[in-house]
Amino acid sequence: MIVIAHLSDLHIDSGQRSTERAKAVMDHLEGLPYDLDAVLVTGDIADHALPAEYERARRLLTSRHPVMVCPGNHDERTAFRQHLLGLPGSTAPVNQVRHTAGAVIALCDSSVPGKDEGHLEDGTLAWLESVLAQAPPGVPVLVGFHHPPAALNTPFVDGIRQFGAERLGALVERHPDLTAFLCGHAHTPAATTFAGRPLLVAPGVVSTLRLPWEHRAHAEDHVHLDQPPALAFHVLDDGGRLTTHYRWIDA
Repeated sequence: MIVIAHLSDLHIDSGQRSTERAKAVMDHLEGLPYDLDAVLVTGDIADHALPAEYERARRLLTSRHPVMVCPGNHDERTAFRQHLLGLPGSTAPVNQVRHTAGAVIALCDSSVPGKDEGHLEDGTLAWLESVLAQAPPGVPVLVGFHHPPAALNTPFVDGIRQFGAERLGALVERHPDLTAFLCGHAHTPAATTFAGRPLLVAPGVVSTLRLPWEHRAHAEDHVHLDQPPALAFHVLDDGGRLTTHYRWIDA
């Protein structure tokens, strides 16, 4: 059995609130009696892409579990590489792959420098195609990124989702072991499909989106700040069935 923790949208800034919420989630994972196969953090690690924010995030995301991160629209690639990953600065997409005993996890950079919407660059799609082609036959491949490639019926998020996603969908036809897509950005737990595969959206750590049919104080009141941080656990059993559980954490 493979167990993966999936969190997103930490939005670490100079204040204590975002830090305390992220710390509560990571402390929960550190306290588990089970060694996770991976902790995925699907973007918007920093709120303003400042070096100090990434350095704080790096300390928070240090874990006994393997941690994988990808950028979101609030992140900036050069600072992300230098101050979060400890790598030389570069404006190239930040893509990562991890091979576990029974699965392959590929995190793609869907960020577009200077914009809120997402898009997978041609180079990222080529990289992902290579990862899929090299995966052992029959081994599930989970593909993650920040921006959802399908509408979630939430206009505030749908207007800045991942565009050009038909190119991504075409990979599914060529690679049947692509098992599911994982993303963040929406600040709400959600489950739908894309290209015939599950599309599983992590909750926001820093805040929770108000859905269009929920009460709001005014037109720009888009998020709940009083709801607790949350995360998803994705479980791949020995038969290849994928199950997702959502957990809210007392912060």
